[in-house]
Amino acid sequence: MILNPIITEKSIQDANLGKFTFAVEKSMNKNAIKQAIQDRFKVHVISLATSIVKGRQKRVGKRRSEVTESAWKKASAKLIKGEKIELFDVGGQK
Repeated sequence: MILNPIITEKSIQDANLGKFTFAVEKSMNKNAIKQAIQDRFKVHVISLATSIVKGRQKRVGKRRSEVTESAWKKASAKLIKGEKIELFDVGGQK
């Protein structure tokens, strides 16, 4: 299951080059991620790169106790030239 697209300055620049970034379930493998992207967005994935993003520690609450966020997996999919995913279109940019 694809959780959500990652929308940052870097991911928007990569989207202009045909590379789209998503946060996915940590248990998914590359084949499952590729199939999910192709089925959901009706595109063709050429290559896929994944990485595990380590959870960081934050201080929360009145006592400023430390809480560790859980780790998550990031997937970057490169599409066939000319295809794009509409979620990454930002108003006024091409």
